[in-house]
Amino acid sequence: MTFIPREVPRVLSIAGTDPTGGAGLQADLKSVAAAGGYGMAVVTALVAQNTCGVRSVHTPPLSFLQEQFDAVTDDVVIDAVKIGMLGDTAITQLVSEWLQQVKPPVVVLDPVMVATSGDRLLTAEAEEAMRGLVETVGDVADLAVVTPNVPELAVLAGEGRAESLGEALAQGERVLATTQAAVLVKGGHLESETMTDTLLQRDADAATFTHPHVATPNTHGTGCSLSSGLATRIAQSGDVVRATQLTTDWLYGAIFHSDLLEVGKGHGPVFHGWETNPSCQ
Repeated sequence: MTFIPREVPRVLSIAGTDPTGGAGLQADLKSVAAAGGYGMAVVTALVAQNTCGVRSVHTPPLSFLQEQFDAVTDDVVIDAVKIGMLGDTAITQLVSEWLQQVKPPVVVLDPVMVATSGDRLLTAEAEEAMRGLVETVGDVADLAVVTPNVPELAVLAGEGRAESLGEALAQGERVLATTQAAVLVKGGHLESETMTDTLLQRDADAATFTHPHVATPNTHGTGCSLSSGLATRIAQSGDVVRATQLTTDWLYGAIFHSDLLEVGKGHGPVFHGWETNPSCQ
C-alpha cells in the first residue's frame, strides 16, 4: 500500500462514549475537527461517566459492532483510524480482525486501560489481546503509532509502573521491539516541572517534545484527544514526527486554556476549540 496524504482526512474513531463530552468518542470528534479532519465513530461501549469517574459500562453485542464497521466501510473511504477503549478480549479480537481486512493506511492506538480518574477500563483478561493488537497495528498500517500513558506502558511491557522518564523510555523500547508501530512515551503521569513526550521509532532517532507543566486538574480525556488529533495530522502529511509536534503543541494549549470551560466537579476536560476562541488569543 502506498500512503497518500489527504488535506481533509476521513478519520474513524473506535472507542467508548462520554456523556459529559470530555473523553472517548466525543473528545475524538472534537480533536479531529480541530485538526482539520472529518470525524466518524464506531461505538465499542456506552459508558456512564463524568469528570468524577466511571459509573457503569454497557457493551453492545459483537454483531452490532460488526454492523457499525460494515456500515462505514461499505460507504466511506477511511484515511486514518484511532482506536481507544475496547473493554474486553472479544472486542479487541474483532477490531484486530477488521484491521487486517481493511488495512487502513494510518492507525493510532491509544491502549486504554486506566482512566484519568483511576478507573480500570480494560479487563485484566484482555491485556494479552491488547499486546497482540499493538503488534497488529504495526503490521497492517503504513504509518502506526501506539500512545500509552505511563501505567498503560507498564502493562504492555509486563512490568511495574515506571517512576522516572528513563524507566518509561526503557519500557517503551521493549514495547517497540514487539511491533513495527512507533511508540509515543507520554510523560504526563511523571512528576516533573515539564511535560516530556518521546516518540520512539525502529529506524530513526528518538524525537522529544517538551512543554511546561500546567497546574490544572483538567486532564480528562487528554489521551483520547492526543491520539485522535495525531491520527488526523499524520494522515494529512505522512510525517509522524511533525504530526506529533503539532499535536502536542495543540494539546498543551488545550490544557492551558481548560479553566475557561468550567465543566464538571472532578478532572475537567481540555478545551479542544481553544485555537478559534477569541478569549484564548
